[in-house]
Amino acid sequence: MNLSETERIKFAIPSKGRLMEPTIELLKKAGFKFRAQGRNLYATCTNYDIVFIFIRADDIPVLVQTGVVDLGITGSDLIAERRASDVVQLLSLGYGQCRLCVAVKDEWNDSSLQSLKGMNIATSFPVMTHDYFKRSGVDVHCIEMNGSVEIMIALNLAHAIVDIVETGDSLRDNNLKVFSEIGSYETTLISSRKMENDERVVRIRRRIEGVLVANQYSMLEYNIHESRLKEAEKITPGFESPTISKLDLKEWFSIKVMVKKTEVVQVMDRLEAIGANAIIETEIVNCRL
Repeated sequence: MNLSETERIKFAIPSKGRLMEPTIELLKKAGFKFRAQGRNLYATCTNYDIVFIFIRADDIPVLVQTGVVDLGITGSDLIAERRASDVVQLLSLGYGQCRLCVAVKDEWNDSSLQSLKGMNIATSFPVMTHDYFKRSGVDVHCIEMNGSVEIMIALNLAHAIVDIVETGDSLRDNNLKVFSEIGSYETTLISSRKMENDERVVRIRRRIEGVLVANQYSMLEYNIHESRLKEAEKITPGFESPTISKLDLKEWFSIKVMVKKTEVVQVMDRLEAIGANAIIETEIVNCRL
């Protein structure tokens, strides 16, 4: 396939790293059928006008901004690092949350940013690191690296690092601690300004949005006596309102309603306490609200 000639939406997704697998899983849940095979650089969607292009996550912001590709999924940290301010951030995707932090040795006692003045700072994010220290009025020497930067402190080649922190385990394993936080970031669906309102792009966004909402809710079904129906509706008001159906059993109703996953167990307890029965939770894979 000649990608420059295709009329399909060119959708860039991470080719490796921590964002690749959850991105592919999200797109498949959204109903896009494609096969990611080995070292193939692209995969054609068999049920939508998309060609998925596998690219390094840090290259995606620039390619979207310049219009080489139409859509992309990447980290908002990488958008900031590549100064891709002209991309349109369509949707936060709820995974890949991280912080960009300055980290130092555990025994570092001075909490003032000025204590790092004139020091060597190793980082894979030189742009954001430079901007952060410049805003703070602290001159430092940035050492740009690709890959693990923690080793630079162990080798006494850097006094501090600026790196992505997810769980903090890597810092602890290397006897490091967070000194200060530069910002918080997550995975984002982005588009070029030219394609932002394209009908196909809008539909893609809605499909993905449906998965994100579904991830937050479960479908709860239960039976309740007419005398407790109003109480039940207060416990489970639903996204807008519950679906209520009359049962063959006199004075009994069946209720179907969306409930936040974090509240399901407590809601079931409350329903059972007012006499509800046949309470069943069902997973929602996708939805449109």
